[in-house]
Amino acid sequence: MKNFTLLLKTSLLALAAAASLGSAVAAPATESAGTTVVLVHGAFADGSSWNKVVPLLQAKGLKVVSVQNPLTSLADDVAATKRAIDAQSGKVVLVGHSWGGTVITQAGADSKVSALVYVAAFAPSEGETAEGLGKDYPVPPGIKKLKADADGYLSLPASALAEDFAQDLPAAKTRLMAVSQGPINSKAFGEAVSVAAWKTKPSYYIVAAKDRMIAPSLEAAMAKKIGATTVTLNSSHVVMLSKPAEVAAVIISAAAK
Repeated sequence: MKNFTLLLKTSLLALAAAASLGSAVAAPATESAGTTVVLVHGAFADGSSWNKVVPLLQAKGLKVVSVQNPLTSLADDVAATKRAIDAQSGKVVLVGHSWGGTVITQAGADSKVSALVYVAAFAPSEGETAEGLGKDYPVPPGIKKLKADADGYLSLPASALAEDFAQDLPAAKTRLMAVSQGPINSKAFGEAVSVAAWKTKPSYYIVAAKDRMIAPSLEAAMAKKIGATTVTLNSSHVVMLSKPAEVAAVIISAAAK
């Protein structure tokens, strides 16, 4: 852990230096050249939730693909992620936020995937579901406020998104997120994974200490279960938007292995 903390600090310094050089400077080639980072968003979000992290990864010479999950079922989201993996020629670091953790747990069994990064995400074992993982924990405040439409798709009211999903982001940003959020079919949370890729792949986990959508204590327990290299950040559920440099540093570390 001491070595990983040093590597994380070094990565953060490198990211800060890259940002200060400006976009006119070409991204340097690194030992991670040829690696693709595939980013998998969660429920009540879309691929733009990674927009602050993407340029930081690209500045380190990494190729990046942000999946647009249909959020219709586990199988459909896994299929979308596998299409992104299949399109790559080199190794893939698979990153999942929230519900996206369930998706990468299944899709990450692909032979191209070299590492998994869970960002405030579900990390089920074989036969487990996302909803089942939280059964022994208090219902988080944001989950209590979910609204379902006539077809069973769940979404967050704008007030709940501001208070419980992204409470550390500016109001202007949370209003935009509320408009563009991706509703998820409620049945997806009850669908079990058939494989747990973290059992055979190096895994990293970012715990969001102020999460109001997944209990931080559950996140810490999942990180321990999967034997992940773990970082805890003082963030809301959308840690990739509130702490993008720190999230990017963890992904870069995973890509360098």
